[in-house]
Amino acid sequence: MRYRAFGSTGKNVSTLGFGCMRLPETKINGKWYIDEDKALPLLFKAYEEGVNYFDSAPYYCHKNSEYAMGKALKGVRDKVMMTTKLPLDVIKESSDFRKTLESSLTKIDTDYIDFYHLWGIGKGSLDMIKNHDLLNEARKAKEEGLIKHMSFSFHDVPEHMIDIIDAGEGILETVLCQYNLLDRANEKSIAYAKDKGFGIAAMGPVAGGRLAAPTELYKKLTGKESIATYELALRFVLGNENIALALSGMENIDMLEKNLAIANAEIYMDIEEWDKVGVAMEEIKKFSELYCTGCNYCQPCPKNIIIPKLFNMYTYHNVYGLTAIAKNEFENYKKNAKDGAMPEACSDCGLCENKCPQHLDIRNEMKRVVKILEK
Repeated sequence: MRYRAFGSTGKNVSTLGFGCMRLPETKINGKWYIDEDKALPLLFKAYEEGVNYFDSAPYYCHKNSEYAMGKALKGVRDKVMMTTKLPLDVIKESSDFRKTLESSLTKIDTDYIDFYHLWGIGKGSLDMIKNHDLLNEARKAKEEGLIKHMSFSFHDVPEHMIDIIDAGEGILETVLCQYNLLDRANEKSIAYAKDKGFGIAAMGPVAGGRLAAPTELYKKLTGKESIATYELALRFVLGNENIALALSGMENIDMLEKNLAIANAEIYMDIEEWDKVGVAMEEIKKFSELYCTGCNYCQPCPKNIIIPKLFNMYTYHNVYGLTAIAKNEFENYKKNAKDGAMPEACSDCGLCENKCPQHLDIRNEMKRVVKILEK
């Protein structure tokens, strides 16, 4: 296993981290439990192979993830780093920080958390964090040894990561954020975080499983013999040396072994290949006949149609050859009302086209994309 310095924390982390959000489960009498016969050996196997960073949260695996992580690794507690998270929706007053932290300590059956995350925060969370004095609560917990390092996980627009880093300087030390071959939006913010001494963990290195699908993408990008798309994806993430580790949610031994084989590679991607793959990804997007940059200028739509999301699905199909994934995402889009209205709800107002910097024929393109994704 290869290791990298985790920012200025003084810790070296395995370049492959174990995300404990997809552990094997079983349902008994209508209630969900961790399948301990599968999950506990899986976690311990990862430790034996050199993984030293394990990430959980109170709501993962029907609220059983923390317990499983702690039980599997209790005998090697001093040799691993365990993380969990503080959901801000439970915070009504400052004292709830300590209550929630203590609940996680009890579930994990440990005296301390190595990296405790403010969970999924954005710029809009800063006022709430300030009003409830959460950073001071974190500081007190660190002084008592209940937390070794304070972190945050992030799902907001990239520039807001910089706002959070600046606001939390002196107490926040690491960030967990989305980063993969299909979504490089956080790249500049990641570089800023690294310059500030933050350790950066990348979540979604295979784009939530989308890049696990087999395609000819590597051959298309480099002209070389094809490799599995998930391998290309993981190598690309770890080829960015601002990233300390790629966090992967692994469900079984096969997934673990495949990821270990990549993480143990002597070279993930040299600078030349990493640049080439990154540039090629952007170029093939540009040469798509529907070049939506995802700038979101067309949003909001009066009918709640999420136009960039639909066009991004088409890009998966047309540019990357991820047709099955594109069609599956489209089906999920249709089923989930929260994702927005269907294109047939369009009132033909034309506001989106007036705002589009690419001057796309959005209304007609939406109809065409829907026909393709519904085939």
